[in-house]
Amino acid sequence: MSMQFRCERDVLSDALNTAGRGVATRGGAAMVGGVRLELSGDRLTATGSDGDLTISVTVAVNGSGDGTTVMRSKLMADVVRSLRPGAVDVVIEGEDARIVANPSEFSIRVVAGDEFPEIPEPSGDLVTLDAAMFKAAIEQVGKAASSDDARPILTGVLMAAESGGLRLVSTDSYRLAMCDIDGLTVLGDQQKVLVPSRALKELARIVDDEEEITLSLGEQNASFSVGGATVTTRLIEGDFPNYNRLIPETHENRLTVDREKLLDALRRVRLLAQESTPIRMSMSAEGLEVAAVAQEVGEAHEALEAEYQGEELMVAFNPEYLIDGIEASPGSQVVLETIGELKPALLKSSEDPNFLYLLMPVRVG
Repeated sequence: MSMQFRCERDVLSDALNTAGRGVATRGGAAMVGGVRLELSGDRLTATGSDGDLTISVTVAVNGSGDGTTVMRSKLMADVVRSLRPGAVDVVIEGEDARIVANPSEFSIRVVAGDEFPEIPEPSGDLVTLDAAMFKAAIEQVGKAASSDDARPILTGVLMAAESGGLRLVSTDSYRLAMCDIDGLTVLGDQQKVLVPSRALKELARIVDDEEEITLSLGEQNASFSVGGATVTTRLIEGDFPNYNRLIPETHENRLTVDREKLLDALRRVRLLAQESTPIRMSMSAEGLEVAAVAQEVGEAHEALEAEYQGEELMVAFNPEYLIDGIEASPGSQVVLETIGELKPALLKSSEDPNFLYLLMPVRVG
């Protein structure tokens, strides 16, 4: 087999890096570290897969001799990235790939392609999504999903048909994020699917200035295409927690504060919140004070102007989870609704009713 193509270094490098993020980084078969290169005319498709998540990127090249080969993903990406800017020539003959960009030349052995994971093709109808809107929703709920594979259900983002739109929900059991996209009918009535958060985060990285994402939903997998890239993922099986019963219907106390000022204050105070030290939020008619008290290290306090309705209250939170929620919240102001120091608190946007972030407080001595 002989195939060869010429491509700009940056274009090839971007394609290899994006596809490479689908390649498994933990254990597995020897082939799992491979990226598949498929040349058809003047189109080169780079694909990385771990069997559950597959990322493919198609770019324009100057090609001759159609064919398919598998290269070591990280090595190929590192080599191409190291070359001088300009055109790169790749020639694959038999078991060797020659990569040439004057004055550099590399010769790399290809890998056997017969163990490359089978990539499922979802067979569902194609649906288009507004790319910017869907990316914003992923970013609002993505951080609240768990990264612990011991509880696979919680590593997913629930996509559910709700009240004439699409709802995205994630939780790691310490916090919960929810975002509604009005008027987006992607799923059938009452239909729900559980999409791995890793796949959606990769999709969000790929979406640039694209206008549309094309979604194809199968029984066991989903495929999202945007620009020249496609992210295909196996869906998670099982029942997502009944999140509605976790969300309190009424809150007695309501704090409204400037989002950026609160973030700045929390990032400063967090410097003293070593390891598991929570951040304390003291709310009263005078406003808000955020503080961290770390035994044998020291303490930090900062006062902020804020509107507050309710009884004086001090609630403590995990600083990372609190900051994640505020960063995800759209708009210029955030609203924190509380019932008591150990009851779930709700973080909302004053300008966007479609976002909600529920956070469990931390007990402090």
